[in-house]
Amino acid sequence: MQFVKIDVGKEEKVGLDDAKGASGMEDSGKIIRVLDLYQRLQNGEIINKSNAAVRYGVNERSIQRDIQDIRTYMEQEVEKSGVTDTVIYDRIEKGYRLEKIYDMKLKNSEVLAICKILLDSRAFRKDEMDEMLRKLLDCCVPKCNQDTVKALIANEQFHYIEPQHKKHFLDNLWTVGQAIKKQQYIEIEYERTKDKKLVKRKLKPVAILFSEFYFYMTAFIDEPEVKKDFDVLEDSFPTIYRIDRIKSIQVLEEHFHVPYKDRFEEGEFRKRVQFMYGGKLEKIKFKYLGTSVEAVLDRLPTAKILDEENGVYTISAEVFGKGIEMWLRSQGDNIRTIE
Repeated sequence: MQFVKIDVGKEEKVGLDDAKGASGMEDSGKIIRVLDLYQRLQNGEIINKSNAAVRYGVNERSIQRDIQDIRTYMEQEVEKSGVTDTVIYDRIEKGYRLEKIYDMKLKNSEVLAICKILLDSRAFRKDEMDEMLRKLLDCCVPKCNQDTVKALIANEQFHYIEPQHKKHFLDNLWTVGQAIKKQQYIEIEYERTKDKKLVKRKLKPVAILFSEFYFYMTAFIDEPEVKKDFDVLEDSFPTIYRIDRIKSIQVLEEHFHVPYKDRFEEGEFRKRVQFMYGGKLEKIKFKYLGTSVEAVLDRLPTAKILDEENGVYTISAEVFGKGIEMWLRSQGDNIRTIE
């Protein structure tokens, strides 16, 4: 009698390996399929479920699951990239397409840059600055990058010196902004710089500007009695007020109207005003003997180089007011005024 030896364990092992191999091939096929679908969506293609099922040799339910996997992946990527993408069904095209909704967060490099600029501005109280920095740091993704930015700004934040006025003015800043948007008159109590006297003014606010540690409001005065003591009487030149010196502000129901073509362009005004000293528009010409003409051109955005000889530049610029005189004097022997 002959006995046949059957190795049940071995047969069972072979069966398991075959199953694992089949599962591995299936997983590999799904990964390739999902990556291909993702790439097609990124390229702007419309994914039709039935056509995709035929292309990849699977049923439509598999394609539906693949689309859901891609959506899940995109939701997870939001925290890393700050960009919200999603896959939506387009009923007109009868297929799925990629839609970028918006950039939700600042980049880490942008957060760092804004933090540095804020600290250097010295425009806010210490408690306000700390709160703004905290909110900006929350934009860093992933979370571990918050520690990097914190370390890079820690010393400046620790030694931060708040402005001498130590005032909360952000509410007034917003109130002025709303009045500008709605073209409403405002009435303010204002502490003058020269004598600390409180004066009342009814104004047409037209712009908010920032310069040299402070926020300013530019506004026009309609009252002839107030304007008679001003150096500049023309309506085309606004008066400038430091917002932290506004003791009280009331937005009036009365509106003013400025046609769009006559609107005050703060960008053009800002290019021509130095140290926020108002005044009439003038042209200046000077020679620059210093080492960095780029610094002059950055300081005076309207400046033009007329001539250059042996490293000496002849420059002209348009400026508002007397603030330019302060800057010219601050340059010492590097500047020779021509006119």
